[in-house]
Order: sequence, then C-alpha cells, then structure tokens
Amino acid sequence: MLFAIDIGNTNMVIGGIEGEEICFSERLSTDHSKTALEYALVFKSVLDLHGISCDRISGAIIASVVPPITALMKEALGKIVDCPVRIVGPGLKNGLKICMDNPAQVGADLIVAAVAGAHDYTCPLILIDMGTATTITVVDKDKNYCGGMILPGLRVSLDSLTSRTSQLPRISLDPPKRLIGKNTNDCMKSGILYGSASMLDGMIDRIEEELGMKTTKIATGGLAGTIVSLCRHDIILDDSLLLRGLRYIYERNS
Repeated sequence: MLFAIDIGNTNMVIGGIEGEEICFSERLSTDHSKTALEYALVFKSVLDLHGISCDRISGAIIASVVPPITALMKEALGKIVDCPVRIVGPGLKNGLKICMDNPAQVGADLIVAAVAGAHDYTCPLILIDMGTATTITVVDKDKNYCGGMILPGLRVSLDSLTSRTSQLPRISLDPPKRLIGKNTNDCMKSGILYGSASMLDGMIDRIEEELGMKTTKIATGGLAGTIVSLCRHDIILDDSLLLRGLRYIYERNS
C-alpha cells in the first residue's frame, strides 16, 4: 500500500492507496507545533482506525506547500514504516512539460493536480483548488502545464472582512436562502459564496476565450463543494484528484 500525504497551509490530506483503489482518505489540521513523534502517532492512529498494519505500507510520497513541515513529515513516517519516501519537487519525474518562467517555483500541489487531471480527463483542462488560497491551473490540449492564477481563498477573504470591520459578524459558509440578502448574515453569505462562484465563472470564460476552445473543468479542495454547486459552468467535483496524482508520480519514479 502507498501512503500519500498532501500538505496544505491549513489542512493536510493523508490517504492509503492500493492498486487503483483509495482505501482511505482523511483530512487533518496542519499543525506547526507538533513534533515528528506526535505526527507519527497521529498517522499510526489513522492506520489503526482503518485496520491497516504499518507493515502493509510499501511506499510513501509527500507533496507539500509548507517547507518547514516537509522534512518533519518524512521523519514521522520513518518512525512507523520502513519504505522509500519520495517528495514531490525538482528531480522527481512527473511527465508534464512545465511551461513556466521558473518551473521549480510551481507549487507541488499544483503539479500533482495537473498530473492527475492530464491522466484522467480530456485536455485542455482548468483545475481549481479551493483551500487557503484558490488556485486555477491550465493544462493545454497537448498536456502542457501552461500557467494559472492564485487568488485569496474563501476563508482568508472572509476572515479579512470580519477582522477589519466593526459590525460584521463571523458567519458559517452555508448558502443563503436567496441571492439578494435580507439581513447582514445572508448579505455576507451571498457576497462571499455567489461572489466566488461568479469569479470562477468569469475566469473560466476568459481562459477559454484565450485558449480559443472549450475545456474540461475540475474542482478539488476543502471548500470546492460549497462553491461548485453555485457556478453556472459545469464543473466536475473531484475530491481524490491529488491522491491519485501522488500515486501516478510515485509509480513513474519507482
């Protein structure tokens, strides 16, 4: 079984993959205060929860956008499993042509999503990852990684709004009953949710205009499910995109 870890700024996703099957997937908080031993105990507890012995893990791979934690994760895995641990980055083959000014600066999560998207869907692609930041990645019809956009994430925008205004409360992110809000909470919900959906629709229109063709549109990330249903474009929600991408990269380098 392959143990895969995708480390984001707010959360990390860990999964166990055997063959083409994702046996489990769990979301944990990214905690800078934890030690390697504490993370090892967390990973061991998750494996125990799913009835999986550490001896069953034959390989591991990590994609991270939090460099200070990357080495910590590798050390943590070394305490519970005895297998190769690969880290997504320069030197690891991914099968993509990265058409960027400095390919080494592209986030590991963006590469992993593009690898899975190009493998599993018809190109060209628009890949949307909604986490701490909202990222949009474009893969052209020839499966080249050709760039994208980075925007503030939903919660970052909402936290900034409430922290810088005296009378706006903290709110949940469940959709309002109507577009035109009738109270402060619903006005805020409509603005942040429908505003984000409209932003995605608008960006998709502009990308397809620049490419001169229609695209396959895929969304992933912790907040994607909340927004995709409000978009006017047909966007595929794929929660396991990054785990599959990690599997493809691991297999390419094994």
